[in-house]
Amino acid sequence: MKNPESTAANEVNTKEVNTKEVNTDAANADAVIIGGGPAGLNAALMLGRARKRTIVIDAGQPRNAVTREAHGFLTRDGIAPFELRRIAIEQLGAYPSVSHIEDTVVSITGEDGAFLLETASGLKLTSKKLLFAAGMKDRRLDIPGLAKVYGKSAFVCPYCDGWELRDQPLVIISRGAALMHLAPLLYGWTKQFAVCTNGPDELTEAEREELRAHAIPLFDTPIREIASEEGMVKHVKLMDGTEIPCTGIFFRPELAPGTDLPHSLGCRISEQGILEVGESGQTSMPGIYAAGDAATMMHQSIAAAASGALAAAAVNGELNREAWKAGLV
Repeated sequence: MKNPESTAANEVNTKEVNTKEVNTDAANADAVIIGGGPAGLNAALMLGRARKRTIVIDAGQPRNAVTREAHGFLTRDGIAPFELRRIAIEQLGAYPSVSHIEDTVVSITGEDGAFLLETASGLKLTSKKLLFAAGMKDRRLDIPGLAKVYGKSAFVCPYCDGWELRDQPLVIISRGAALMHLAPLLYGWTKQFAVCTNGPDELTEAEREELRAHAIPLFDTPIREIASEEGMVKHVKLMDGTEIPCTGIFFRPELAPGTDLPHSLGCRISEQGILEVGESGQTSMPGIYAAGDAATMMHQSIAAAASGALAAAAVNGELNREAWKAGLV
């Protein structure tokens, strides 16, 4: 059966909506989603299907823009991240209550039920609920040559990219506890890898012996550069002239929150720099939810999308209960 809602409205919502085109009704939202990755877009899908006035605000600069393919996403394994985003936004066009704006939220005031947002372009919006899905962003990669291979032959997640580099000679760039988490994990994809700690290894003698027992070379000399050709790593060169041949790299990124707005609103942040949330994405502040990389250490597209769905269901349930009590439904 055809959706009885206006198809003309569908056309408005399918495209990248200019901030000046958002009408007064749309600017008074049930929920504003900050961030348009898999978490934010899947949350918008759920809320659109629940007939909630939803606005997704996204700067269009996702962290995975450097990646050619996204993996581990059922029915979409190997898809380009921007193609996944394009399909998602296109499908949101079927739901007239959803708008997508390319912009950046610069300030939020108010409280649960009456949040006031302002964007970089000067657009002012009100919203009953907020959902943060802005994820994380990479700090500057300070190893010469790493930026040239990041997303092409240097990665951060074996679950996302380990299959493509299976049984190949690799280098791990990490140290301390993070290294001792990553090394046993990567061992399931390849046993041919060396470790570069790029300075003091921060390991105990027992941990060093564990690496030696698995025939894993350990280098603590600082890295001079990563040599590559058209994005494909050739070797890691150390300051003492040592060259470690490899066809791929896994490294621990230095991350920062995609937005500082949750902190300014009083949301609790964990020691790892992510938002503390309950099972359904509820933050420590009423009416504010979070999903995706902003709220978990598991940085995978499908996990982000799933958490977006859970948070959206919680937002919708809260909106419906409030409307029920007010006698509006």
